[in-house]
Amino acid sequence: MLRAGFDFTLWLVLDLVFLVTSVTALIMAALARKDAYTAADKQTKNFWLIILGITVAVNLFVSVLFLSIAGLIASIVFFVDVRPALAQVSGGGRRGGSSSDGPYGPYNGGR
Repeated sequence: MLRAGFDFTLWLVLDLVFLVTSVTALIMAALARKDAYTAADKQTKNFWLIILGITVAVNLFVSVLFLSIAGLIASIVFFVDVRPALAQVSGGGRRGGSSSDGPYGPYNGGR
């Protein structure tokens, strides 16, 4: 009885992690500019929207672990490969400032 409850909770948490990851990747892919994908020498925006949309649909409606893991891999590829390349092309991310830079320049501790 206790083991069955633990198994159910574990699968529920895994499903939620897979779903949140895929929805986040889909939103980030949708918000990026279309020309940034080709400028970063990656697949097209439509390709990533289709792949990540299928991933979200699988995580919502199909409870097959193999398909969920395949979708998670697609989301991870987007996060670690495509998203940094898009940020570099789009001018996003850190612009080479130091860690003490604030919104109006360097922060010197009130000196």
